[in-house]
Amino acid sequence: MTVVRTPFAGPVVGLSDVPDPVFAEQLVGAGVAVDPTGTTGEVTAVAPVDGTIVKLHPHAFALQGTAGTDVLVHVGIDTVKLKGEGFTLLAKEGDTVTAGDPVVRFTPTAITAAGYSPVVPVVVLGSTPDSVPQDTVGTTVAEGDALFEV
Repeated sequence: MTVVRTPFAGPVVGLSDVPDPVFAEQLVGAGVAVDPTGTTGEVTAVAPVDGTIVKLHPHAFALQGTAGTDVLVHVGIDTVKLKGEGFTLLAKEGDTVTAGDPVVRFTPTAITAAGYSPVVPVVVLGSTPDSVPQDTVGTTVAEGDALFEV
């Protein structure tokens, strides 16, 4: 069993409510999303599991979990189009991290101002659709809280 923690505090929404078909249809994996809308200032997204950062872009990072659960955190929708603008990397590819270690800092209002959704999908890579518990959907999680267990 792996506990996948929230990358930051905020309301949890189902992937079906994410404005991107790749996530909404769970094509990369099952999970939930955390919505930083309404947050003022910068938000630091942290590692949701212990593991190694295998891919790191300003707008997204993937972790190979030490317990065998690989997790993708995608900061915003279509934010690749920002070309790193408004994101600060706090780690690097290949780093070994513990759940709660800072990975990237971003400003939700800047994402919204650019016309994109700041919602952050957290998915288990390669998992089958609807295979992740949805107990936290509709709640607001605090920093460090569990989003789901797999």
